[in-house]
Amino acid sequence: MEEYNKRIINREALFCSATEDYRTPPEPDEDQDVLLRFRTGKNNAQHVYYVEDGAEVEIGKADSDELFDYYEYEITVGSDCVLYHFKVVNGQDSCIYNRLGVTDDDRSCFDFAIIPGFHTPDWAKGAVMYQIFVDRFCNGDESNDVQTCEYVYIGRPVNRVEDWGKNPTTMDVGCFYGGDLKGVWEKLDYIQGLGVEVIYLNPIFVSPSNHKYDIQDYEHIDPHFGVIVEDKDGLVAADAVDNGDAEKYVIRTASPRNLEASDRFFAEFVEEIHRRGMKVILDGVFNHCGSFNKWLDGEEIYARQGGYEPGAFLAKDSPYRSFFQFYDEKDSAWPRNKSYDGWWGHDTLPKLNYESSPKLVEYILDIARRWVSPPFNVDGWRLDVAADLGHTADYNHEFWRKFRAAVKEVNPDALILAEHYGDPGPWLEGDQWDSVMNYDAFMEPLTWFLTGMEKHSDSFSGELLGNGENFFNAMSYHMSRMQPSSILTAMNELSNHDHSRFLTRTNGVVGRIGTVGAEAANRGVKVCVLREAVMVQMTWPGAPTVYYGDEAGVCGWTDPDSRRTYPWGHEDLELIEYHRYMIRIHKALPVLRRGAVKELLAGRNVIAYGRMLGKYQAVVAVNNNAQERELELPVWQLGITGEVPLARLMLSTEEGYNVGALRYPVRDGMLKLKMPPYSAALFATYADEFFPVVASVEPAEREEEEN
Repeated sequence: MEEYNKRIINREALFCSATEDYRTPPEPDEDQDVLLRFRTGKNNAQHVYYVEDGAEVEIGKADSDELFDYYEYEITVGSDCVLYHFKVVNGQDSCIYNRLGVTDDDRSCFDFAIIPGFHTPDWAKGAVMYQIFVDRFCNGDESNDVQTCEYVYIGRPVNRVEDWGKNPTTMDVGCFYGGDLKGVWEKLDYIQGLGVEVIYLNPIFVSPSNHKYDIQDYEHIDPHFGVIVEDKDGLVAADAVDNGDAEKYVIRTASPRNLEASDRFFAEFVEEIHRRGMKVILDGVFNHCGSFNKWLDGEEIYARQGGYEPGAFLAKDSPYRSFFQFYDEKDSAWPRNKSYDGWWGHDTLPKLNYESSPKLVEYILDIARRWVSPPFNVDGWRLDVAADLGHTADYNHEFWRKFRAAVKEVNPDALILAEHYGDPGPWLEGDQWDSVMNYDAFMEPLTWFLTGMEKHSDSFSGELLGNGENFFNAMSYHMSRMQPSSILTAMNELSNHDHSRFLTRTNGVVGRIGTVGAEAANRGVKVCVLREAVMVQMTWPGAPTVYYGDEAGVCGWTDPDSRRTYPWGHEDLELIEYHRYMIRIHKALPVLRRGAVKELLAGRNVIAYGRMLGKYQAVVAVNNNAQERELELPVWQLGITGEVPLARLMLSTEEGYNVGALRYPVRDGMLKLKMPPYSAALFATYADEFFPVVASVEPAEREEEEN
């Protein structure tokens, strides 16, 4: 390698992160000593300063290797957050280094942060998750299926879909395919065989919709997903507009026998998942409930069943009256007071009125405790529209502090993960959420780079398609808004129930099911681009989360079309096998779970980055282009010199993929590659520690021999 100019700082050599290599311990407690490390090019810095609250302290060089010098500084943290960055001086040249990397922006919001006592569960760091929209995954028990005309939902009778392969329609919310928890249980061999470590279930509590984000009863599993032991006739008419005759639905969802049997089944279900070494996360919908909810009883389900206290819709003196905000409070407004506040104006989604009801607060906290405690023992919560809860920002934070305390008290190792768009920083200060569904620092930047599409398929940007610089800038900025432990536990998804399927985005078409039809979501898709995305998903910091069916080639526009059924018997088996390989590699290499990340190359339709942890390194390159590209990657920035063999563990191409460790040469700190069209490659050092068969023939040497 060329000798560095001693008067100019080699900015590419500078590095620091909050991983265990550069902060020991990475998640310190109060009053604990913390050793901080910072890396420069060898003999390339006259002075290195630790900067906290504007005060500079020069720190000393502690170690060196062939390429780098390492500076160390020990601090003792108290109870307050510590914000710091580094300043490097070499001659007349100087720069600062913070969570953005080398930058001129010295605002404290981009400083490295230590929040004493903030721990996220170790099991969740880099964990492979699998999201299941239960109604569409597998029908294991037809006896609990919602029946056509069982009840009325949003003004029309619900419908049982007989054809499992039928695509959803625009008015899908009242259509049921019959998927249930027994169906998930029957497919645990498949899920475990993929390599999944955590199952995240969309809502499973009693609810009238197929998505169940309008909870009817937080205390019980919906018998339509569980067990129905008591049933009766009593369907509504095909033209019914209310639930006056919905006797079957009343007994199914409000009979204590059905509820208790379903809860027992769920406890056994979780026990079986735990026996297999996997964990379970439930969806918590606490901003709003549903108009069917027993506290409101807007459909008079519980009044008809009997044995329940009157809902606030029916009686002003209901014990649940304070749970809701009614705009008309005259005595004459009851019974059937429809003036309650609905989330975004939806009367099917009554907003819960926490500020006015300490009783409601404690009720929800009891629910939070209930499901992470015996006999259910679930492993965490995913929180729906968590930033919307309450009527003010101050109260929102107050509630989530109480929620965290309640959950962690009974299950300290439970994960609290929120749905959130925008800056999550105020909630990730150690006293509220552990992490988020990672839209801003994963799904969106990757989607724009690989497809040029917005995550709903609502717009296309030729400027962002293939823009490697934008990809890294967006990732860097949004990751800087999160705590390091939150990044490692963030849910990194390509698709989910609220957005279009990633495979559909690869066709570059703007559309929704209501504008272009369902079949258009299948046309012109590029499986090779999905393979590139999976490569990044399984090698980027965070918890890679597969949305059921993505691994099998399922397409679909945004909600409701993204909620198509799993195609049992019609899967893309090669794509499933690719997922299995990538998940296996992700789980085998500790560097992919906990390592730091560093940009190596950002070009047009090309990105490359590395991961580092201790002596281990990994390199990822992506060519999202129709032409072959020759790349030179500066892997010396990861500490790779070529002395340790670098093995290619996976190459995905336009036609398929190639798995099997094959050694590649590194010369003068550079890795030279020929990347085929629409390809992605993963390399790692010390691969033989995890994958014992490593070919000894180096491609470059083989080419020389052949020529």
